[in-house]
Amino acid sequence: MNSREAIIALNMLPKIGPIKVRSLLKQFGTAENILKNSASQLTQVSGIGDETAKIIVNWENHIDLAGELNEAKNRELKIVVECDDDYPKNLRNMHDPPLALYVWGDLSAKDDHAISMVGSRKTTDYGRETARKLALQLSSAGYTIISGMALGIDTYSHEGAIAAKGRTIAVIGSGLGQIYPPGNMALAEKIASNGAVVSEFPISTMPDKKTFPMRNRIVAAWGEALVVVECPKWSGSMITANMATEMGKPIYAVPGPIDRPTSEGCNHLIREGATLLSRAEDLLEDFSQLPLGDAPALFENIPQMILPELSEDEEVVYACLSAEDISLDRLIEQTKMPIPRLLPSLLKLEMKKLIRQLPGPRYVKVRK
Repeated sequence: MNSREAIIALNMLPKIGPIKVRSLLKQFGTAENILKNSASQLTQVSGIGDETAKIIVNWENHIDLAGELNEAKNRELKIVVECDDDYPKNLRNMHDPPLALYVWGDLSAKDDHAISMVGSRKTTDYGRETARKLALQLSSAGYTIISGMALGIDTYSHEGAIAAKGRTIAVIGSGLGQIYPPGNMALAEKIASNGAVVSEFPISTMPDKKTFPMRNRIVAAWGEALVVVECPKWSGSMITANMATEMGKPIYAVPGPIDRPTSEGCNHLIREGATLLSRAEDLLEDFSQLPLGDAPALFENIPQMILPELSEDEEVVYACLSAEDISLDRLIEQTKMPIPRLLPSLLKLEMKKLIRQLPGPRYVKVRK
């Protein structure tokens, strides 16, 4: 067994984790020595109790290291440990950096210049459109977008980077053999083709309440800054923001309507000192010391949506709509159209997949 395999074995063991392993490494020098020591020697290390010591001594009874390595090879996954050159630089300075990272795709030195983006799974059209646009612009400016591939804001952040043909990294809260959520498998394939899907958990690990906070700390640590797009006051995104704050990372939050629970988290972060983010240029100006090129010029190259042919009434109605939903009554006020004239235009815009009707009724532009 070599040192890499020993680290992978320790990472697979239950009830141990990065902090305990690093305490053991300080005492015994190498991962191989840890696995060779007796329980009595292991328990002399602070934080290592009898249960943990017994697990380490009997490690071969708890895991199938050869099977894990073979499974990774068959799935064409890389396993990166801290001594490897492609271990992410931004993770090395963590209090508890992951012992091993399973990688589907490729890591790059470019990923050292990264922005982490998080938000709620339950989102509004405003949040989804904002996440995609910010990610597209930041990716166009040269940043790798880091997120957790959850439904909602995470998904749209990854999609924005993909639309910009930039790099994006998904850090997931399960093993790579248990992609979660399963509905994002197609997205995972796109991410892996020009970036990576990454996990610190053994391949067959199922997601649970413990794995997601562990995933969140990696998301918080990887980026040079954390952008929170939309979330309620009590959410995993707020936990990630707190983690990033403790790590000394700049926090940027997108403001939202004061009467919506989905905006409470971001508005609270801004009140507590996070930087209000209304456009990608705000962040890029703060990080102007990085060689990311001329941001305004990059934004000019972002592909714009090509609209189908619209009638005069449809153009008037479409111009009044945005990613923020608007009521029918408000549309009547803004367009100054009577309902018999307005409703057919709304229906035609829906049929052209340019807008969407929400309960209320309310209307929003459809993301393209």
